[in-house]
Amino acid sequence: MNIKVVAFLAFSMYANSGFGQTILDGYIQEGFAKNQSIQQQGIALEKSIYALKEAKSLFLPNVAFHTDYFLADGGRTVDFPAGDMLNPVYGTLNQLTNSSNFPQIENESILLNPNNFYDAKFRTTLPLLNREIAYNRRIKREQVSLQQVEIALYKRELAKEIKQAYFQYLQSDQSIKIYESALELVIENKRINESLFANGKVNRTVLFRADNEIARYIALLETSRQNTNSAKAYFNFLLNRDLTESILIDDSYRDVAIAIQDGDVISQREELGKLSIAASINKQVEGMSKSFIVPKISTFLDLGSQGFDWKFDNKTRYSFFGVSMQWELFGAGKNTYKIKQVELENRIIQSQTDYVEQQLRLHLTTAINSYRASVVSYNSAVKAYGTSQKYYSDMQKMYRENQVLFIELLDAHNQQVQAELQLNISLFDTYIKSAEIERANATFNLND
Repeated sequence: MNIKVVAFLAFSMYANSGFGQTILDGYIQEGFAKNQSIQQQGIALEKSIYALKEAKSLFLPNVAFHTDYFLADGGRTVDFPAGDMLNPVYGTLNQLTNSSNFPQIENESILLNPNNFYDAKFRTTLPLLNREIAYNRRIKREQVSLQQVEIALYKRELAKEIKQAYFQYLQSDQSIKIYESALELVIENKRINESLFANGKVNRTVLFRADNEIARYIALLETSRQNTNSAKAYFNFLLNRDLTESILIDDSYRDVAIAIQDGDVISQREELGKLSIAASINKQVEGMSKSFIVPKISTFLDLGSQGFDWKFDNKTRYSFFGVSMQWELFGAGKNTYKIKQVELENRIIQSQTDYVEQQLRLHLTTAINSYRASVVSYNSAVKAYGTSQKYYSDMQKMYRENQVLFIELLDAHNQQVQAELQLNISLFDTYIKSAEIERANATFNLND
């Protein structure tokens, strides 16, 4: 079968019953708002957005305050023979001036490590050319998109689960009504048989069998109620609310229809979107790995003060501007190895994409076939139920005319009940299978 052109099987009541649509869509939106997993993914999305803002901030100037203070004792020194150089001159001057105005000085030994020295500055840096931060920003942007797709994926799966759980609840609730109707009927049969027994037209065995039927349907009714409670609990669990909270019943789901929709019905699947974004991210990683061939250029400006004994004046203040370049010329092949790894990752992602696409097509094909089978089953159940109703009606008339045994009447009644149950099961099964197709097509509008 060509998946590009498929029969999309949908709910006719959604077009005919705004009330039904409002109930179910309202529950789905409630599930979106309360689901813990979606809330966690929303937090992860917010985190990704802040990571993108951080990546953008790397293009802007950065201002930092730096302070250094030094105390030194010992270490390397520089000898300066000031005394040897100046004392002979000073001695001659003292003789010529017949004074001692020029004292003798000592040779100096200057400590290279500055002692009691501070350097405080504001440093402003700005990247002029840096391919890595450009690719980093693109990667962060793709990661935001990836997280958005992740949320959509969670929502779409939750929408399917809520729909199917709702239809299962309706199916179970309708079973209660079927058993209640059947119980009323067998109770009425017992009343009729009691009248016939009193008139000597039937024996006591008929009454025993009527009592057994009443007990059997009471048990089946209780089992159906417990199953309904379980279906209610699961539905409320999906909506993250009290498990016993009541659920609004929509009685409009009583027919099925087929709507034809052509097109590439899996292209919108979030699973393929995630792989597409992963391939885009890997492409940016590849560009980052190759960016080593372009030098990194940045500029800086220092405005500060430095001096001894914490002095601060116009002689200690300074400004310093510079431009720096870093260009990796040799890396022992590490950059080439990185590029090779990225290229292999591209091949892995492409292989995963092909495999997932086949899986999604199989999922859609299986869902469509399953739905078609459920429609056939439903149509068959409609005919069987109609036949069982007529058969039971005829048997009732014949039993009142004493033409058939009571056991034959019970058999006809049980056939009618089973046919009605099967009709109920097959009806809602078509809705459950339709929700699976809607999931496989990714056609549910998440923004409603």
